[in-house]
Amino acid sequence: MATLILVRHGRSTANTAGLLAGWTPGVTLDERGAAQAAALPGRLADVPLAAVVTSPLERCRETLQPLLDARPGLPSHTDERIGECHYGDWSGRKLAELSDEPLMAAVQQHPSSVTFPGGESMRAMQARAVDAVREWNARVEAEYGEDAVYLMCSHGDIIKSVVADALGLHLDLFQRIHVDPCSLTAIRYTGLRPFLVRLGDTGDLSSLAPRDNGGDGDAAVGGGAGAP
Repeated sequence: MATLILVRHGRSTANTAGLLAGWTPGVTLDERGAAQAAALPGRLADVPLAAVVTSPLERCRETLQPLLDARPGLPSHTDERIGECHYGDWSGRKLAELSDEPLMAAVQQHPSSVTFPGGESMRAMQARAVDAVREWNARVEAEYGEDAVYLMCSHGDIIKSVVADALGLHLDLFQRIHVDPCSLTAIRYTGLRPFLVRLGDTGDLSSLAPRDNGGDGDAAVGGGAGAP
């Protein structure tokens, strides 16, 4: 079956402001995010992409634009099912404030139990994203052959939930997965099982250097801003 490359959008204005963006309008790439997007065509230069699929949110469309400019005629599609989690009343709020919400403990430790106030459940988020991937796998393979490679540009929690599904991990373990802005994650699907062949690859190992992460081990809801 097809090989899927998942790209998290470049660093956004919400990432650097410490906001949980969700579907809040007007969230765009910041200067670093734009540079990350500009580098994407070079990073993928040796990969023959059959098509790209993107979340409808502006930060994802901006991330893909340099790649589309570099490859005129590359089929491009939009799919709301790989759009960010609907965080409801939490959307647009500061993550520092949300850390005091009682529900945040469940988001970190038992996400399968969580429904965001005024938003969707994390189970529903994963289900729609995995459904989208499975349907696009079949569509791409039917149109371009079983060796085809295609790309999806999406969001941190969406990508983590798809990776968890590919690895056979319960959703309650997906907070153990991390993907930086504009990182590449690749999953090769077969008739028997998916193979995770890349996870959160940015080509930059500087993020592995020791840094202050708050010391509490909590996952960055929404994906975080990546290395400083």
